[in-house]
Amino acid sequence: MEYPADVRLLRVPCSGRVNPQYVLKAYQDGCDGVLVCGCHPGDCHYSTGNYFAKRRMLIYKRLLEYLGLEPDRFIIRWISGSEAGKFRDTVIEVADRIRELGPLSNDLPNLLAEEIPHPIAAKFEWLATPMSGREDL
Repeated sequence: MEYPADVRLLRVPCSGRVNPQYVLKAYQDGCDGVLVCGCHPGDCHYSTGNYFAKRRMLIYKRLLEYLGLEPDRFIIRWISGSEAGKFRDTVIEVADRIRELGPLSNDLPNLLAEEIPHPIAAKFEWLATPMSGREDL
């Protein structure tokens, strides 16, 4: 399958395993946008991984927007493993949209590297915790 040359893939067994720290690291390393894909809700091989990912990533998206990231730079999509064409089309669509936005502001990666203020950090601390032992989600 062919993707635009500026696209980098990070494969994980389940979208529930996408740690927000991976997303943060991508922006800190110079990525202009991130696309997180997972199985359709209700279709997770790991039972509830995609529900966990959906909740965690939507909250993380709001945090990134609060910090100044444009909403179109962090995209979440549900695509089955058998939908290779849809995956390719989505990757190309998102890459084109991010290219249209232009490069990420130089100060945002620095802002993301700084310490997040305590009240916000406490509220979102659970984002980096592993999935096991989080029955309250």
